[in-house]
Amino acid sequence: MGGGNGAKSAHKREMNAKKANKGPTSQLASNAAALSIQCDVCKQAFQGTSKQPLLQQHVDSKHSKNTFAQCFPKFTAA
Repeated sequence: MGGGNGAKSAHKREMNAKKANKGPTSQLASNAAALSIQCDVCKQAFQGTSKQPLLQQHVDSKHSKNTFAQCFPKFTAA
């Protein structure tokens, strides 16, 4: 009178196979699309949510002879 676990195991394998077929879960493509701010001098890209202090730090460290407006002419503080 054994109630084997064969049905449970088969069901679990089926569920795991469905989970595995959901496709890629990497966010690399969406992260690349989020890089919407670009330095006009060196073309380095920054995420669209970047704030002015981070961008100013880039200008100060990489382009000390340029102004913020020269590096990021399209940037508007939100």
